[in-house]
Amino acid sequence: MYPDVDASADVLIRTTFLGVTVREASVSVDIAAPPERVWELVTDITLMPHFSNELQSAAWADGFRIPELGAQFLGTNRHPAIGEWTTTSHIIDFEPLRLFGWAVGNPVNPAAVWQFELNPTPEGTRLSYTARIGPGPSGVSMLIDREPGRAEEIITSRLAQFRAGMQTTLAGIRQLAEV
Repeated sequence: MYPDVDASADVLIRTTFLGVTVREASVSVDIAAPPERVWELVTDITLMPHFSNELQSAAWADGFRIPELGAQFLGTNRHPAIGEWTTTSHIIDFEPLRLFGWAVGNPVNPAAVWQFELNPTPEGTRLSYTARIGPGPSGVSMLIDREPGRAEEIITSRLAQFRAGMQTTLAGIRQLAEV
């Protein structure tokens, strides 16, 4: 489906979340563009909804206008299992041309953590995109609360959804960067 997006290291065991081993999804792609161009794209929060079925919009929170450590942005999401909701994300990783990451909700106890990592290559940039569920409350924890016996299935399914969306995002970023 995405022949040029490497999902071989897509699930890494981390810790426990509601009694289930938490995993993170990670996908990578090689982009024939310099890190400066890729960085410009991954830090444009308004671009990400163009690649997502779930993220409907993203905008800087009041008092914030640019990507920087500590900046906040709002994301409006829609999912058939839980409806529509808006989150506040906090930029927790910001190393220009290398790392851009954010925590959804409480940065100390996030619902999820997302991160782009850029590594220069002779041909351009290796872009990796990682997402981790929890440990804070989220739609996943809400679903698990309803059906605790299905916790592993719920987390596995959500990570598969993350991975598919992340692959689409990387393909879109690569297409824009290589123009």
